[in-house]
Amino acid sequence: MKNILTQFSRIFVGFLFIISGLIKLNDPIGFSFKLEEYFSEPVLNMPIFVPIALWLAVFIVIFEAVLGVLLLVGYKVKFTVWSLLLMIVFFTFLTFYSAYFNKVTDCGCFGDALKLTPWQSFTKDLVLLVFVLILFINQRLIKPFFPSGIRNGIVYLSVLLCCFMAYWVLNHLPIIDFRAYKVGTNIEKGMEIPEGAPKTVVEMVFVYNVNGVNKDFTEKDLMNLPEGAKFVERKDNIISQGYIPPIHDFTMELDGSDYKEELLKEPKLLVFVAYDLNKASKEGIEILESLNQKAKAKGYKVIAMSAATEPEAKAFKAKYAQTFDYYFCDATTLKTIERANPSLVIIKSGTIAQKLHWKDAEDLKLD
Repeated sequence: MKNILTQFSRIFVGFLFIISGLIKLNDPIGFSFKLEEYFSEPVLNMPIFVPIALWLAVFIVIFEAVLGVLLLVGYKVKFTVWSLLLMIVFFTFLTFYSAYFNKVTDCGCFGDALKLTPWQSFTKDLVLLVFVLILFINQRLIKPFFPSGIRNGIVYLSVLLCCFMAYWVLNHLPIIDFRAYKVGTNIEKGMEIPEGAPKTVVEMVFVYNVNGVNKDFTEKDLMNLPEGAKFVERKDNIISQGYIPPIHDFTMELDGSDYKEELLKEPKLLVFVAYDLNKASKEGIEILESLNQKAKAKGYKVIAMSAATEPEAKAFKAKYAQTFDYYFCDATTLKTIERANPSLVIIKSGTIAQKLHWKDAEDLKLD
């Protein structure tokens, strides 16, 4: 019975680590954004790691996938099981902290393929921890499946393939797009809220300073505030989350006005997405104006979208002698649309027809 439980745990944990690792390896930039959230001040407050979040993300996802392979083939059992235990203990703590203090709304465990709430993430890690502990206690029952030569070959090949996959997606785009803005998506339909969909219930909480101490008051309490209470801030507590459409917070703002309704009606629209102009690839930015001219000759409306302020965008546009306008959109939304900075997106009558990394500009279909 003990051996059966151990072998089941071995297969379950091994395949789960491989699947989870490969899903995140499909989009390591997206996982790095999640790590940046964890490293930010409200969570772990470790900003020193933010600049290397991408490299940490790549290492973690490759190590995660390879650990699953090591476990399945029985390679260096002691190292493998200890690594599994340390990794799952750390992430169990992280997901509990995130869930309890409501800091990060999605752990990123399965990338954009499967969204889990903070408490679902913690529960998943807790269950996984139990299976890893079974493996840790019964290490002697984990026997190699293949001769050492074949076993070593499988491990080395898995590392090589994972590294190649990381290189490919970082220099192109995710192999499989799980996001709300994948090719074929109609943006306007993605923003629709079905009739009768549940609405978010929010409780407004007002913070007042009373005798040097901040206290919370509800709307009902406002008529009986203590004398001398000074208003500090208002907080909105979500009682129950309503329906959130797949596409939200999407804007195309220029000079204070949102032009998304009219731009999404354009039969041919080429959008250069650069979520952070300061971090954008100079080489990528330098090819945009030539693409702009080619696209206009084919009858395209051409714009750029960024999270830059209006003065920043104007200065950037002048620096690179660009003749297209920069429309504002939230940085998180732009990062969701595409990972490359900049990236190329063709939208036809509101439907995403093509998305490309700037390095694949020669594949742009301007028909």
